[in-house]
Amino acid sequence: MTEQKKIAVVGGGLAGCECALTLARAGMAVTLFEQKPAHCSPAHSSPLLAELVCSNSLRNNDTGSGIGLLKAEMRALGSAFMQCADSNAVPAGKALAVDREAFALAMTTMITAEPNIALVQQQITAVDDPALAAFDKVVIAAGPLASENLSASLAAAVGAKQLYFYDAIAPIVSADSLDMSIIFRASRYDCEKEAAAEGEAVAQGDYLNCPMNREEYQAFYAALMAAEKVSAHDFEKEVHFEGCMPIEALAERGEKTLTFGPMKPVGFIDPRTGRRPWAVVQLRQETANASSYNLVGCQTKLTYSAQREVFRRIPGLEHAEFIRFGSMHRNTYVNAPQVLGADLHLLGHENIHLAGQITGVEGYVESAACGLALGLVLVAEAQGRHFPMPPEECALGALMAHLRRPVKKFQPSNAHFGLMPDLGERAKKKDRKALYSQRAQEAFALWLAALPQG
Repeated sequence: MTEQKKIAVVGGGLAGCECALTLARAGMAVTLFEQKPAHCSPAHSSPLLAELVCSNSLRNNDTGSGIGLLKAEMRALGSAFMQCADSNAVPAGKALAVDREAFALAMTTMITAEPNIALVQQQITAVDDPALAAFDKVVIAAGPLASENLSASLAAAVGAKQLYFYDAIAPIVSADSLDMSIIFRASRYDCEKEAAAEGEAVAQGDYLNCPMNREEYQAFYAALMAAEKVSAHDFEKEVHFEGCMPIEALAERGEKTLTFGPMKPVGFIDPRTGRRPWAVVQLRQETANASSYNLVGCQTKLTYSAQREVFRRIPGLEHAEFIRFGSMHRNTYVNAPQVLGADLHLLGHENIHLAGQITGVEGYVESAACGLALGLVLVAEAQGRHFPMPPEECALGALMAHLRRPVKKFQPSNAHFGLMPDLGERAKKKDRKALYSQRAQEAFALWLAALPQG
């Protein structure tokens, strides 16, 4: 039977909510501290829990990818996060994207309806905050935008300087302001497969696409390079996470970089010309009623006025109404291999654990997965048993192993096959993803079957 320990979870984001619900459903008493609505980070605006501040995409849903495998494993473990995501999905091709408001509302409702969770809207300013003194365990899941005071306290607790990188988010535009005489609906390659005889593409697919010819792209590129950017503070060195580079930072690598990256035209036919465009800007649906769209791959640190000028140069967005401008913010994380134990506790502080992006996992799903894993660890501990982490051959096990693996320079990471043990030279390049996926699913199934029931 689960021991009735009192646990505090600091932070009502994805990791905090997932961890709190995992603990509460096992019969543990949880107090969830959330600083909103009285205090908001620069990137947050909604009073709801589990707010998605960047893209509304949870990325690939196919188990042929590392992130798709991670989602499948979380579903098998009863993840509340995945339950809410699946219930509030919007069209996104092979990806899982959600209506962000509906998703956050569902997670908030789940938390407030759980009798074993007490939600306290109070800012925690230190790892030894007096409000935490009465708890047996404390989980810090304050996210990558933890307040300055809490971040400083955490840095002091681990005895090391805090690490950080900059993260950028993309603009969102109103669907009513789009020029659909230029923009066409299609998913990559489906457009080519379903092209009609006269060069008109069948109106299908989960993305809206803004096609550019060479001259339009060059004009856009020149404006982007010349546009005013928001600068970092003088005392902060800009370190961007490679998986979420600002579009202008990518563009600095060369004029064609974007056409081989977020604006890649391969797999599309412009129905107006019957030919492949020089570049394509994709728009992903943000809400269930399709009232707004996210500019895929256009995360940015441009000033708001520069965003209006530059992004309205994209064909079909000449009169775009911006519901949310892109922005850049500082993300904080610890050097996990040096300062965290295998169960994510702070070394030297056995009762304080970390969860989510502040540990060095990167991404919505990864953050929630970390919260889920820690929740399962703490439940097992309360039941007087050890919770074995999944093997490194599967997605969750590989992600958690990333936080333990000593490296010269620790960096945040998404879930991907590169975190898993190598297949060896027997695997041909074209078969590697399928083999990684097959091995991961087999390893996870064996591990799951061996877990104690109840």
